[in-house]
Amino acid sequence: MTETQMMGLGLLEAAQAQKHVTVNEALLRLDALASRQVLSAALNAPPAGAIEGDRFVVAEEASGDWAGQQGRIAFHVNGGWEFHAPWAGYRAFDAATRGWLVHDGVAWRRDVVALSAGGASTRARIVEIDHDVAPGASSVTVPVIPDKAVVYGVTGRVLDGIGGAASWSLGAEGGPDRYGSGIGTSAGSFVHGVTGAPLAYFSATPLVLTAEGGSFTGGRVRLAVHLVELTPPG
Repeated sequence: MTETQMMGLGLLEAAQAQKHVTVNEALLRLDALASRQVLSAALNAPPAGAIEGDRFVVAEEASGDWAGQQGRIAFHVNGGWEFHAPWAGYRAFDAATRGWLVHDGVAWRRDVVALSAGGASTRARIVEIDHDVAPGASSVTVPVIPDKAVVYGVTGRVLDGIGGAASWSLGAEGGPDRYGSGIGTSAGSFVHGVTGAPLAYFSATPLVLTAEGGSFTGGRVRLAVHLVELTPPG
């Protein structure tokens, strides 16, 4: 055996010359793989200006110095690229999307917190948007809640002060104040809306902001939907 099973770290041999070379290479590989973080999983070719230690998950249709390495972890070391095949259960934080990746032994999955032997999974994630408040009695976002999502709650913060209303409520069709009412309008005000019981939505659904004590004249809010999604077995 000349290297470790999982990370491929080179082992020293008896009376080996220049042991520091093997040790340093092992440390660089250990640093890349044990950090459990990649800068992106969306690139299929090396980015310009990559520096020593940069790490990526290689996307499909890989090309250039990454050709044929799709799905592997690429790390920049000694002026070039090395690659490592992830094992089942390996997790990495995608810094570009601020979400977790887990490898199921065949492919990468996003935001998975539980995975069955047959490929079913439970995903927990946050969908976040910035919404410009439209003038009027209410303002409707884009369909931010995914189809068949189970929502635990919605949080938010006022980025730019909301004008025209004394306060506002946050909800969805059929429940205009489901996630909060009497919410402040000044910049920095926040809403921390917890669903009384986890609620399933069966189509892509927008959030609705409703003005209280007047009508909206403008403003900007950041809204985050905290949800779980179920995927069936393969």
